[in-house]
This record gives sequence, C-alpha cells and structure tokens, in this order.
Amino acid sequence: MSSPPDILTCLLGQLPEDTKLGTAPLPLVPADTTRPYVTLTFAQSIDAKIAGAGGKQLIISGEESMKMTHWMRTMHDGILIGIGTAVNDNPQLNVRRLPFPAQNTHFQHYHHPRPLILDPHLRLSPTCKLIINAAKGAGVAPWVISARPPKIDGFFANEDDGETLREWENRHDTLQAAGVTVILVEPETIHPDLPPVSSNLPLPAVLRTLREKGIRSIMVEGGARIIQSFLASPSLVDALIVTMAPILIGREGVGYTEGFEQLPGLKYMSTRQVGRDTVVGFKLTS
Repeated sequence: MSSPPDILTCLLGQLPEDTKLGTAPLPLVPADTTRPYVTLTFAQSIDAKIAGAGGKQLIISGEESMKMTHWMRTMHDGILIGIGTAVNDNPQLNVRRLPFPAQNTHFQHYHHPRPLILDPHLRLSPTCKLIINAAKGAGVAPWVISARPPKIDGFFANEDDGETLREWENRHDTLQAAGVTVILVEPETIHPDLPPVSSNLPLPAVLRTLREKGIRSIMVEGGARIIQSFLASPSLVDALIVTMAPILIGREGVGYTEGFEQLPGLKYMSTRQVGRDTVVGFKLTS
C-alpha cells in the first residue's frame, strides 16, 4: 500500500499536493474548537469483539488494514490509548508498516503522532517500548495524562492517603526522568472536600488540556474502556472508523458496547474493502 486508501482521504481529507504523503498531519478542524479533532478507530471481529478473553491481545486486522491504520496515524498530531492497552500490549504506536523511504529512516521521513496515555495512577513502565524507542531517537516521547491523588482531610480521610500520594509522586519522578511528560488534569469531584467520584479521567478536561498544549488532532485506538467512554460522549468524536475482520472470537472475547444506557447514533459515511477486511466510516450523533 503505497498511499493512504481512499476511505481515509474521503473521511479525513488529504495533504496539499506539494507535501509528501505521510510527512505531516492533516489540518483537521473539530466541531468544537476548544478540543482537538478526534478520530475514534478500532478493529473488531464479526461478533463485535476487540480482544480475547481477559483483554488478551489478538491480531484482528489483516495486513492491508494494518497499513491503513499506520497511514491514519501520520494524519494526526497525537495517538491516544488507555493504560490497560499500554501495559497489556506494550505497543510502539509508530508507522513501521509504511513503505520504506528512499532516504532516511521511517522516523526521520514520516510524521509520527505523539503517544498519549491515559494513566490516572501512573502505571506506565519506564522500560516500555514507547519510552525506550524515544530514548534511542526512534520514536516520539509519550505524554502521560494523569491526576494527582487528592489529599482528603476530615471525616473522609484515609490513613493510606499519604502513602498513596508518595507512591504516585515517586512514579511521577521516575517517568519524568525517563523522558515522559506528565500532564495533570483535575478529577471529577462532587465537592472539594470529597474523594473523586471515579478513577477515570474526565475526557472533556483531558481534550481541552491537550488542545491547550498544542495537540490539534487525536487518533483514539483503545482499549475497550476508552472506546466505550468516547462512544458514550458522541459530542467528543468527529469521525469513527471501524475495521471489521472476517473472524469470530467468541463469547469470552472483550466487546465495547457493554454497560451502555443509550447507544450513540451513527451517520453512515463510507465503506471500502481493504485487503480481506471491511472498513466503515461514520459520524456520531447524539
């Protein structure tokens, strides 16, 4: 695959003619300019599973649709995953499947998106591939989005709070020493004196903060909880691209629609056959 498949140019656009393919992100404009443009994308089986039992990583996409995904990465400023995917899969989030350039390396030739990891408790390993590749000059250093554990006083205080904060700060310092930028957002609380209502990071705050840091477009790749969170907030998603592979995973596999009180609306945009897989593009509606 020497160029992006036309479903990507149809849904997302293309670079100016005088710009080499894959060497710069697209000038994507979100519906809400206070946040980045968000492309939500994932591969699934025919029975709508995105991973094996217990979240086990499976190769779902075929070779051609994997190359499509790598072209899609070059079109965005950042690529966002959850800490579960970062820990379980230890991904590289690069564009190594694209054609080898005539000069220079893949990293020197192609635009690589900034890895963005949602990691409330700073579980990312300082020896993961993302950090090692960046240290070798073969990848973009990741940003980790987190929230400092709150110090709760009074009736709701816990004797373990102090130790939890110290451990978090130690992990914070270790990651920063490894070249990671840790970006903090405020967790959702009902009242400043109460603990956070959830360990999940609030997506609107995450996206606003990333836009303020200069990230204009994001490709969201998973895992299941991240996909669920974005599908439950359709106003935060500008494009949805789903790759459907001709395989079955079975009832023990991990899906992404569990727990929805109301599924988002979908506006169909386009379908293409990419190798053995079928790729469908949508817009989300409330």
